Amino acid sequence: MSTPQTTVPHPSSVLVRPAHAEECAHVAWLAALTFPLACPPGTAVATMAAHVAAHLSPSAVSGWIESDTHALLVAVAADQDDRPDHGPATPVGYALVALGEPDGADEREVLRSTAGPGPYAELSKIYVHPDALGGGVAALLLEAAVAAAADLGGAAPVWLGTNGQNARAQAFYRKHGFEVAGRRTYDVGGQQHDDVVMLRRSA
Repeated sequence: MSTPQTTVPHPSSVLVRPAHAEECAHVAWLAALTFPLACPPGTAVATMAAHVAAHLSPSAVSGWIESDTHALLVAVAADQDDRPDHGPATPVGYALVALGEPDGADEREVLRSTAGPGPYAELSKIYVHPDALGGGVAALLLEAAVAAAADLGGAAPVWLGTNGQNARAQAFYRKHGFEVAGRRTYDVGGQQHDDVVMLRRSA
């Protein structure tokens, strides 16, 4: 299978918008590429592959796009967007927001004790192509995701979970108004990881 060719654009030429249905495979490809980068060092390849297959498939992406309680955003090169002669734009980053109650007991307890009763808007995923890291694309995605969370849930607090060892990610989220509110255990393919739960109370 051929790999989508990605030309990483300068942030000033990046457009962040809702994903289109015909982009499911492209988003799933980017998800499979970027998910391992967020895993702790030493995570087994088989473990990461199982998680990707179970949770980041094109059908999963399609479900997010069709859902009334999710917002899937992509970052694409503005000059390549919506050009029929080139087919679907290949995203250089994506973000997913989900409105509702957390699945895990740990994060439910953290959020209820620090932010009050739900619903809550989870910044479930935010990933950028490795070649675009450090170029400002993640910041554009994050602010667009917070705005999408407000569209989904009004004043619902925005939260996320990120690996407790990922100091770089935590610093990035702090820069954008998130604070550590507690901890949770996160399952990746049957392997347990320690995460921090971070909360942004208002946009």
